[in-house]
Amino acid sequence: MKLSDIADNAGSRKKRMRVGRGIGSGKGKTSGRGGKGQTARSGVRIKGFEGGQMPLHRRLPKRGFNNIFRLDFAEINLDRLQEAIDAKRIDAKETVTAESLVKAGVLRRAKDGLRLLGRGELKAKLAIEVHGASKSAIAAVEKAGGTVKILAPAKKEEGEAA
Repeated sequence: MKLSDIADNAGSRKKRMRVGRGIGSGKGKTSGRGGKGQTARSGVRIKGFEGGQMPLHRRLPKRGFNNIFRLDFAEINLDRLQEAIDAKRIDAKETVTAESLVKAGVLRRAKDGLRLLGRGELKAKLAIEVHGASKSAIAAVEKAGGTVKILAPAKKEEGEAA
């Protein structure tokens, strides 16, 4: 084996097509772009154009809106909390917060806050600080002897004086 014998595998490198270089090349004159007009030019193309017919995106009704004030909570169920306690990632004696769960690797990120949900059961006595919790989750934590502190301000019910 000599350095001069080294070569690529046959067909591993393909020459690029040189467009617009005469009729004999097979890609001469219009370079495979058809005739003249908008589609022959670079950069311009009508995306939703249907030949003058009302396009689908304009025939369908508008629906819904995006609430810019919506909060996106990280959610955790009781069974995930219990697994983390059993795996000794969370100390049951300390207060459990969103930050402590992220630090322990139970949650990836805290988002706008933490919401506690009631799937599974909790055996450990925990003090938890969350931004929201379901009624079943609060009941389960208190049944196990723990406490739930809601950090977010309580929503006013209809009919209450402001």
